[in-house]
Amino acid sequence: VQLQASGGGLVQAGGSLRLSCAASGRTLSRYFMGWFRQAPGKEREFVAGIGWSGGSTGLAASVKGRFNISRDNAQNTVFLQMNSLKPEDTAVYYCAAAEAIATMAAYYDYWGQGTLVTVSS
Repeated sequence: VQLQASGGGLVQAGGSLRLSCAASGRTLSRYFMGWFRQAPGKEREFVAGIGWSGGSTGLAASVKGRFNISRDNAQNTVFLQMNSLKPEDTAVYYCAAAEAIATMAAYYDYWGQGTLVTVSS
């Protein structure tokens, strides 16, 4: 499956962005989907994950209450709604697909190219 992330940009602290991850090649409903981010000089970290039907989700503690992950299998797309953004949210955001529930990057088989989110103070 090929993944294409989009929706990043420059936003002021307290603002919102909605990231999208469009899949092609295979139906997205086959995969557990995750969003990761990587800030300069830091390791890639798990942000959010969502189950195959969208009924179960998980968020990293650092974004809980501010971010929300959702999916539309009919559109083969996964979303990350980011609210109350902080400068420390600045990173390249990646979507990824896994065969099983996972929060570690090593367990994801397919990755999008990343989209840059910059939050100014």
